[in-house]
Amino acid sequence: QVQLVESGGGLVQPGGSLRLSCAASGIAFSTHAMGWYRQAPGKQRELVAIIHTDGSTTYTEPVKGRFTTSRDNAKNTVYLQMNTLTPEDTAVYYCNAARLIMGGKTINYWGQGTQVTVSS
Repeated sequence: QVQLVESGGGLVQPGGSLRLSCAASGIAFSTHAMGWYRQAPGKQRELVAIIHTDGSTTYTEPVKGRFTTSRDNAKNTVYLQMNTLTPEDTAVYYCNAARLIMGGKTINYWGQGTQVTVSS
């Protein structure tokens, strides 16, 4: 059974930092791209960061230079280090695992989400 379990969310002041973790089980972790998405109330879900199977990364413009994603294949865990947080970063953050299957389709698995609130 596939499971993605997130941890590390919480309340932080503007300018502060948080590190999110996502532990995966039931998948061949090293063959999956791992992504972080977020959704604020009344807004669409948006991609935050991806770390691909070769270790390369992609970030959305608002978080470039502040967020860093990494993976530890031996621990089946992906991380999102978030620095210099602003109230605009407030959202539910979701972990995603994706792999390509025959026919060119992508299979996605999702974590439960963890709340990040940036406020004074």
